[in-house]
Amino acid sequence: MSDLAVLQSLPAIDLREGRCVRLYQGDFAKETVYGDDPVAQAKAFEAEGADWIHVVDLDAARSGTGANRDVIRAIAGAVHVPVQSGGGVRTEADAEALAECGVARVVIGTAALEQPEFVARVAARQSVAVGIDARGDDVAAHGWESGSGRSPVEVARQFADVGVDALVVTEISRDGTMDGADVEGLTSVLGVAGCAVIASGGIGSLDHLRALRRVAVDGRTLGGVIMGRALYERAFTLTEAIEALGGST
Repeated sequence: MSDLAVLQSLPAIDLREGRCVRLYQGDFAKETVYGDDPVAQAKAFEAEGADWIHVVDLDAARSGTGANRDVIRAIAGAVHVPVQSGGGVRTEADAEALAECGVARVVIGTAALEQPEFVARVAARQSVAVGIDARGDDVAAHGWESGSGRSPVEVARQFADVGVDALVVTEISRDGTMDGADVEGLTSVLGVAGCAVIASGGIGSLDHLRALRRVAVDGRTLGGVIMGRALYERAFTLTEAIEALGGST
């Protein structure tokens, strides 16, 4: 039996105009459409054994309005595994609206950088993950279209003790590339995090997933992995991914 960590699987559904898409390195001009039925996709992920469904409202991330909220509600209502969702969560009303849609954990990105006290208020009422999306050592904001001048480690340290349940850490330069996760960056964040750290961006092979199981700092390991393009491009199945992450289906 392996003594490596068992990581949760979080297959991703990125929504733009109600469709399943993926962006390349966060570029809205480099979009690939993978399907017109996000609900069917979520149910397929559930059938393969997903621990969570990770849903991103790309339109809302860019505009700040919950453009795909009805779709998110339909996804949450169609599956029996928890849904984690973010994109454009700027106010307590936004977070509450997602909870009312059936979302189990809301992801706050830009607003966490600009209003950290807002995160604490939401976390007192519902499960929250802070999205740390970075280009190198600069955490991005507003749908990845601007920088904040702050490092991932700095942001992770700020939210170490405010009741956040997870940090979703994405290296934008790797997102959609399938070139492998930013192990060094994830290790740095894990070293200061006060909650679960979920890896996102760059997964392209089962070996990439196995490598993330070996990431550890002082006995602490990653909590889970978000996978997108690799699943849609059929680099591996979700069932295979879950096995590589140490789980079983």
